Amino acid sequence: MPRMITAALVAGFTATTVLAFAQQPKATTTTPTIKVVGIQPTSPASGSQMYITYCAACHGASGTGTGPAATALKTAPPDLTMLSRNHGGVFPADHIYSILKFGTKAPAHGTAEMPVWGDLMLTLNQSSSDGDVVVHQRITNLTDYLKKIQK
Repeated sequence: MPRMITAALVAGFTATTVLAFAQQPKATTTTPTIKVVGIQPTSPASGSQMYITYCAACHGASGTGTGPAATALKTAPPDLTMLSRNHGGVFPADHIYSILKFGTKAPAHGTAEMPVWGDLMLTLNQSSSDGDVVVHQRITNLTDYLKKIQK
C-alpha cells in the first residue's frame, strides 16, 4: 500500500510539473533587424570617413565582415581586408568600384542586401550640377581606402 501511495504522489507531482511547463510562455527567438536610415553626409575626399559611416555597420570597423548589423543579414558580409588575396594578390579596383556604383545584383557578387551606393551618394548632391563627378570622387576614394586596408 505505501508503494501505491508513493507511486500516486510521484505521478501527481510529474503531471503537475509537466502541466506547469506546458503553460509557460514559449521563448521567442528574436531576429535581429537593421534600422534603415537616410544616407549621412560625409566628405567626398575621405575614404576612411565614408567607410566608417556607410560600410562599418555591416563590414565592421576593421573591414573583416563582423559589423554590428552583420548578424541580421541573410549572407555574411565579406572580409574586405582579403579582397587582394582573394583575387590572386591584385586588388580588384574596377570590380569594387562597379559594386559600389551599381550594386551587387549578380549572384556571383552576393545578395542584394548591400545598398547601391552610387544612387545613394547621388542624393547627397541633388541640387548640384556636378553630382556625377562627386559620386565618382566618393567611390574612387572609398575604393582607394579599401585598397589600403588589405592584409
